[in-house]
Amino acid sequence: STKSSNCIFMYGELTDKKTIEKVRQTFDNYESNCFEVLLYKKNRTPVWFYMQIAPIRNEHDKVVLFLCTFKDITLFKQPIEDESTKGWTKFARLTRALTNSRSVLQQLTPMNKAEVVHKHSRLAEVLQLGSDILPQYKQEAPKTPPHIILHYCAFKTTWDWVILILTFYTAIMVPYNVSFKTKQNNIAWLVLDSVVDVIFLVDIVLNFHTTFVGPGGEVISDPKLIRMNYLKTWFVIDLLSCLPYDIINAFENVDEGISSLFSSLKVVRLLRLGRVARKLDHYLEYGAAVLVLLVCVFGLVAHWLACIWYSIGDYEVIDELTNTLKKDSWLCQLAESIGTPYRYNTTGRGQWEGGPSKDSLYITSLYFTMTSLTTIGFGNIAPTTDGEKIFSVAMMMVGCKYNGFHKKFSFSWSHYC
Repeated sequence: STKSSNCIFMYGELTDKKTIEKVRQTFDNYESNCFEVLLYKKNRTPVWFYMQIAPIRNEHDKVVLFLCTFKDITLFKQPIEDESTKGWTKFARLTRALTNSRSVLQQLTPMNKAEVVHKHSRLAEVLQLGSDILPQYKQEAPKTPPHIILHYCAFKTTWDWVILILTFYTAIMVPYNVSFKTKQNNIAWLVLDSVVDVIFLVDIVLNFHTTFVGPGGEVISDPKLIRMNYLKTWFVIDLLSCLPYDIINAFENVDEGISSLFSSLKVVRLLRLGRVARKLDHYLEYGAAVLVLLVCVFGLVAHWLACIWYSIGDYEVIDELTNTLKKDSWLCQLAESIGTPYRYNTTGRGQWEGGPSKDSLYITSLYFTMTSLTTIGFGNIAPTTDGEKIFSVAMMMVGCKYNGFHKKFSFSWSHYC
């Protein structure tokens, strides 16, 4: 009830009378507000609270109850001597003056007094990329500083989907470029990758100005807390993911060792998938969405394994000690079967040349990993060297785990339907 929320039974001789009146008016006018108020325990021990009041509305836009949150801020107050507090314990000698450093105390963000009702559609709820969104009841919109963005607003939701798509783009292209050693001489691809790098850099700037949900479920809008939280979590990974590795590799005079190092560092971008997995977590309640996610994850894993499978074959196809071609390698057998054999020093460079095109190599690698993960294995492409056999065993174990999980989920989903 309103009278219970007014906390009249907790008022005492040091409770500020103006604050009491403001609390009463807030309830009477169905407003949102926050206060620093001195209340008393049963043993008459005074305690400072940061009190936040938020009206909750029903589908008819009527206030049906108030959400009152109390946070103990006694430690932020300075005890002082007072005529009415002589003989009290040191802990109980508290001041009635309000502190000026309210930014530290406002971990629970005050609400707007404007009565704004957010009517979230079902589509809007589905599009939200994160489980840390507003509760299902209709609460007043938090008041934030002008340069702070709410993490569940329309702009941030759209931006998160753009970052999600670009993250999947990098998850596909980075392993391919690293494994197949593609040099970004194509201007169109170089421009596209540079735009992706710039967008990731802008995302870092936005993350420094975006609210987040605290451990108690509250919306944190304090700029200092936002910066500290981002610096301690995803900042380093996001920074490494937006460095312009492709532009560095585009220069012809870059040392091959340095170029390989920068190409390998691009794999760090795959760590951004950890953020994607966290954002997609709330989609697990939809059976159809889980099926789509399983297919996407399967295709992505098969793509990564195809890149690794080609890298192993490319590393072992040439015997470095004798500088001869290993006839039993799957790359050599593929080259012979499609009529594009490897040839030595045909252009005077003193190295092996020719072989299948990169498109044929990738398609063949993906075909092999798909058949291995699904435990079909036609045998027309088979591992021959020790490295290829070890990798194939590991890939089959991954395929068994995935198929077991997929069958278990399919049974559960059919039983549910």
